[in-house]
Amino acid sequence: MKIKSQRDFWSGLMFVVVGVVFAVGATNYSMGSSARPGPGYFPLILSVLMAILGGFVLFKSLTIETEGGDPIGAIAWRPLLVIVASIAVFGLALPRLGLAITVPILIVMTSLAGDEFKWKGVLVTAVVLTVGSWAIFVLGLKLVIPMWPSFLGG
Repeated sequence: MKIKSQRDFWSGLMFVVVGVVFAVGATNYSMGSSARPGPGYFPLILSVLMAILGGFVLFKSLTIETEGGDPIGAIAWRPLLVIVASIAVFGLALPRLGLAITVPILIVMTSLAGDEFKWKGVLVTAVVLTVGSWAIFVLGLKLVIPMWPSFLGG
C-alpha cells in the first residue's frame, strides 16, 4: 500500500499511538459509570476519540491522492523551542509572579514564535486570556492560584 500523503500518515499515526497509550494509562484509574464517572472515565473517552480520529486521518493518507505526496517539510525549530520555553517559564513563574503577570508573559513569548507579531493583537489577547483564566480557574472552579506576585502578598 502506497502512502499518498506523508503529513497525514505521520500525524494520523501519532494520534493513534498517543490515543492508545493514554487509553491504556487511563485504565489504571477507576472508570465509574456514565452517571458517576471516575477519574479514568474522561481520559479514556478522550484518548479513544483521539485514536479514532487518528485512524480516520491515517486512512485518508492511504486512500486520497495529494499533489506531490504532501511531503513533510523541515522541522520548525524556532517555534518549537519558543513554545516549549514559554511553557517552562509559565510553570516556573506562576507561583512567584501570579496569574495576572504570568499569563501576559506567556502570551507575549508564544507570540514571538510566529512570523507575524503585532503588539495590539498580543495585548488584547493577553487581557482577554488573563481575565478568562481568572474567571474560569479562580472564580468558577475555585482553584487556589495566586493572582499577584508573592512579594505583594498575593
